[in-house]
Amino acid sequence: MPDTQQLNDLVIQVRRDILRMVHKVNSGHPGGSLGCTEFFVALYNEIMELNEEFDMDGIGEDLFFLSNGHISPVYYSVLARKGYFPVEELNTFRLINSRLQGHPTTHEGLPGVRIASGSLGQGMSVALGAAEAKKLNNDNHIVYSLHGDGELQEGQNWEAIMYASAKKVDNIIATVDLNGKQIDGATDDVLPMGSVKAKFEAFGWDVLEVEQGNDLEAIIAGLKEAKTRTGKGKPVCILLHTEMGNGVDFMMHTHAWHGKAPNDEQLAIALEQNPETLGDY
Repeated sequence: MPDTQQLNDLVIQVRRDILRMVHKVNSGHPGGSLGCTEFFVALYNEIMELNEEFDMDGIGEDLFFLSNGHISPVYYSVLARKGYFPVEELNTFRLINSRLQGHPTTHEGLPGVRIASGSLGQGMSVALGAAEAKKLNNDNHIVYSLHGDGELQEGQNWEAIMYASAKKVDNIIATVDLNGKQIDGATDDVLPMGSVKAKFEAFGWDVLEVEQGNDLEAIIAGLKEAKTRTGKGKPVCILLHTEMGNGVDFMMHTHAWHGKAPNDEQLAIALEQNPETLGDY
């Protein structure tokens, strides 16, 4: 396993990847990607048990499903830095005929990606299906998923959340990126959801919160704790309190960078705040 310094170096480099990807094509979603950078780095480099070679079946390994697919930049960067495909391919982000489209797709066969995502609200259902398939195959590995808090305004989530507890799908850990922001503003202004924790608990889930959702050690501890709660008859949910745009001072504390790319001057400022650690692509 990488040590703390290596993980922190990777976090900084992934931020650089995100910023440079969306800047190059003047398109993409840097805010949520930056907010979830530490989560992705921790998940793929410290938590998940993965096979050396990628295959779509994922038998004998943990699985991850990204439901809020618009934060693809962080997903692609972490997959590339983990060795799923060449880091240089990040140069093709959102270009015509690229495997790295704005929302993850499967028809081009990008290693690491098992579902097309970005139609919000659907990832929970897919993850639950994969979790049940693992049970049927007597595969004791865990299915992880990530969801936006604004995404929970989609009704399909709640059908799936209800189903998970009713069927005792206890080999899933669903994480909610609880940053309180979505494309049109604060989630409380767009459509208030009240207590997300109380809702999941009312639907029969085991819920834990990570208050410092941009702190690597806190995330790792939370994910490890969640793992101990699997296999006990309840699905597990992590509420991850993050800051959209984390790591770039002018992108934080606002929803404005949900889906806006930095210009040349802004990119230079953002990269200066995140000095190169592992080499740019």
